[in-house]
Amino acid sequence: QVHFVESGGGLVQPGGSLRLSCAASGSISSIYTMGWYRQAPGKQRESVARLTYGGRTNSADSVKGRFTISRDNAKKTGVLQMNSLKPEDTAVYYCNTWPPREDSWGQGTQVTVSS
Repeated sequence: QVHFVESGGGLVQPGGSLRLSCAASGSISSIYTMGWYRQAPGKQRESVARLTYGGRTNSADSVKGRFTISRDNAKKTGVLQMNSLKPEDTAVYYCNTWPPREDSWGQGTQVTVSS
């Protein structure tokens, strides 16, 4: 069983920044693609960004230039640095493998962008 724990969310004003953290535990090799996802109220969960073990990244068009994904392969941890936040970034943010393991979703961390 693999578990992911997210942290770092909160309330931030538009234009602000947040740094989300992710920790993986359980039986998982460090050689996986890490993904960040989000789910806004009334919407389906969507992929935000992903980062391969080798360092290749891919981001949703809506966050390109604003969000940066990074990871520590040895520690099985990851970070999503979010800058220039917008109200439409409000959602619960999750980390998981990419593609996601359906039985490994964590509780997520709430990000609210509002003035």
